[in-house]
Amino acid sequence: MASKRRWSVNLNLQDNDVGYNVLQRKPAPCDMRLIQSVEKDMEQKSSYSIKDDTGITAAENKQAMAIRARKQSKAMSIAISPGKQIAMNGFMLWMSGKHLNIFSISITTMAIMNPIKGILSVPNAFRSCEDPDGKVDLTSSKALFVLMNLVWLGVGLYKMATMKLLPLTSADWEGYVVWKHVMETSSIPPS
Repeated sequence: MASKRRWSVNLNLQDNDVGYNVLQRKPAPCDMRLIQSVEKDMEQKSSYSIKDDTGITAAENKQAMAIRARKQSKAMSIAISPGKQIAMNGFMLWMSGKHLNIFSISITTMAIMNPIKGILSVPNAFRSCEDPDGKVDLTSSKALFVLMNLVWLGVGLYKMATMKLLPLTSADWEGYVVWKHVMETSSIPPS
C-alpha cells in the first residue's frame, strides 16, 4: 500500500508571493553572481539542441559550463578560507598576552608557520578545482589565497614584534657594530 502525501511545500517564490519583489531587488550572494551569469549565458547559447561541429550537444555544453562555474566558486571559497582564520588567530594572539610563556609562544609559532605552509601548498590546495581542459581560471583565486596568507603572516610577525622577539631596534644589532679603537687621546677639544 503506497502512502500519499496530503500536503507539500513549494519554497520557490512566484510573482504574486509576498516577498518576491523585495528579493528581486536584493543583490545575489557573491558566489551566486558568477553561477547565475554562466547559467544565463548557457541558456542563451543552448536555446536549441543541435550538434555543432565538435559533436557536443548544447545540453552537454551547458553541463560542462555549470561544472566550471562550480569549480570557480569552490576555488574562490578556498582562496578566502585563510581570511576566516585570521580573525580567530588574531583573537587567540590577543588573549595570549605580551608576556613570554608557553601559550603565547605556541600560538605565535602557529600564526607564523601555518601561513608559510599555506603559501607552499598552493598547488595542492587548488588541485580539486583544476579543469583538465584548462578552462577554469585559477590565477586570481591563487593570488587571493597567497595574499590572505601574507596578511595572516603579517599578523603573526606583528605579534612577535610586540613580544620583542624580532630584532627591530638598534640595540638588537649592537653585537655587530664595529667600534673604532682610538689610537691617541688629547685634552684639547677639536675646533
